[in-house]
Amino acid sequence: MGEGLEGEQHGVWDYDFPTSANLLDITVDGKKIKALAQVSKQGFTYVFDRVTGEPVWPIEEREVPQSTVPGEKTSKTQPFPTKPPAFEKQGLTEDDLIDFTPELSAEALKIASDYELAPLFTPPIVKGTGKPVIVTPGDGGGANWTGAAVDPETGYLYVPSMNQPRAFHLGKPGPNRSNLDYVPTAWSIYIQGPQGLPLFKPPYSRVVAIDLNEGEHAWMQPHGDGPKDHPAIKDLNLGPLGDGDFPQAGAALVTKTLLFVTKGARGSGLGSTIGVGRGKGEFYISVYDKITGDYLGAIPLKLPPYGMPISYLLNGKQYIAVAGGGQGFDGEYRKPEVVVLSLP
Repeated sequence: MGEGLEGEQHGVWDYDFPTSANLLDITVDGKKIKALAQVSKQGFTYVFDRVTGEPVWPIEEREVPQSTVPGEKTSKTQPFPTKPPAFEKQGLTEDDLIDFTPELSAEALKIASDYELAPLFTPPIVKGTGKPVIVTPGDGGGANWTGAAVDPETGYLYVPSMNQPRAFHLGKPGPNRSNLDYVPTAWSIYIQGPQGLPLFKPPYSRVVAIDLNEGEHAWMQPHGDGPKDHPAIKDLNLGPLGDGDFPQAGAALVTKTLLFVTKGARGSGLGSTIGVGRGKGEFYISVYDKITGDYLGAIPLKLPPYGMPISYLLNGKQYIAVAGGGQGFDGEYRKPEVVVLSLP
């Protein structure tokens, strides 16, 4: 949070909690706990005892960089959960720049020299007073409105997320915002990397399984192939890189044995050119083994999936349904429909 000259509180990074919490029962150090797990845009999972309100693992207030904006006073500390580990990349250094080839590495260094590669919770600056700060995760998350799926049998939490590095500038407001000293010059700025590739290393989106009984990650998988077929890197035989330029992360559904995660909602920019997805078509549902994280395949969809997938039984047969439609990567508008799939 930040505070202006008159003491009003305001958000700095658009790090609102984007989704509802997950409720589940876990066992920590032999103690059964009725828990609440809240995922965030920052890539943190805050876990509380939902009966007492106490954190299951300590949450530490740690010092963070301070604002240089005239008249603004940001909080000296921010809350950092000690467990579980963050499920998404937080903050950036030169070591995070793309380096698939020496040429790409050199170009990435040159591009990055125009920006401030900063730790998590670094406030933006006023335009013209220094280099724009790259915020990671960006304002789209981390986690977003699609949230996480929880498995009550195992105590696993499944979080689809993106890092979406974004740069921010502040400037003087226009005539209709005269009550404010500074406002963002743009909601956020996408940083173009070398030859149209991302500026930073993959994965650009991922699915993380968190064992909330232990407070540790069980597995992580990149979500989507990403730009591995780009001409500059297609001969490197890279594995999945993750597709990271969506407006939100995928939506997850967990069953007795499988984890389903949607991919391919509306998008633009990187997603429309090199965000090539797994399976046939640009819209699909990825399928993973919920315990091991093994990628089992993709279910192609004819529509961009927008809603949360659900599963139900009818006459002894299992179905998955998801709302789809609207504008896809290609800019084409599709009439909203509910897509229903049957499982063998």
